[in-house]
Amino acid sequence: MQASFHPDYNPLIRKLESIFKLTDDERQALQNLPMQMATIKEDQDIVREGDRPSRSCLIVSGFACAYKMTAHGKRQIVSFTIAGDIPDLQSLHLKVLDSSVSTISRCSVGFIAHEDLRALCERYPRITAAFWRETLIDAAIFREWVVNVGRREGSSRMAHILCELIVRLKAVGLVEDDVCDLPITQGEFADALGFSPVHVNRVFQQLRAEGLILTQGTRLTIPDWDRLKMAAEFDPTYLHLVQENAAA
Repeated sequence: MQASFHPDYNPLIRKLESIFKLTDDERQALQNLPMQMATIKEDQDIVREGDRPSRSCLIVSGFACAYKMTAHGKRQIVSFTIAGDIPDLQSLHLKVLDSSVSTISRCSVGFIAHEDLRALCERYPRITAAFWRETLIDAAIFREWVVNVGRREGSSRMAHILCELIVRLKAVGLVEDDVCDLPITQGEFADALGFSPVHVNRVFQQLRAEGLILTQGTRLTIPDWDRLKMAAEFDPTYLHLVQENAAA
């Protein structure tokens, strides 16, 4: 099934072009990539640890996360996933998934058969390089998350993850005038940052009191980007964006 993306906005193309320069032929090949579309409600697993999938999932819209569970049933979120991401791209080469992917909000998801991805990569080696670059950036993000959870203190830890999300969302056109939709709950931030939900609430209150963020429902506004970056000790180098304005 062919996904009917708007000619001027394909989330996969937008994501890859934020990290890699594509040619017109490569953009068209990605536009023509067959995928099975599905709408998945919030808090539902898309794929689970231990699965042996024959396809990968593209987040077309919405928010998702990758996570692992401890033996005692505690969840650790290891990444947040936004439009344009393929959170289980590694399943193209690693046959058994070692983490799960779940929706945070209602998501539109495009499932791409591995055989179609392989055919695309064989025909367009530079797209293979773009996917390889994406997986390397994912690894850089994981390294930064280890530092964030292991060494930064409360408000800096939260500010850092907010900075990362803002930059990533801006790179795919989902931030306007320093305002974005961020439907991540305090419980989900707690699972990502190693906090309790009560601690997350206190940290959000502190960031708001200091004028670093404004929140209204799921809307997040950054009144002073430079101050938030400073509070977070945030350097976007690890995101390796080719669009300089996305990291500004």
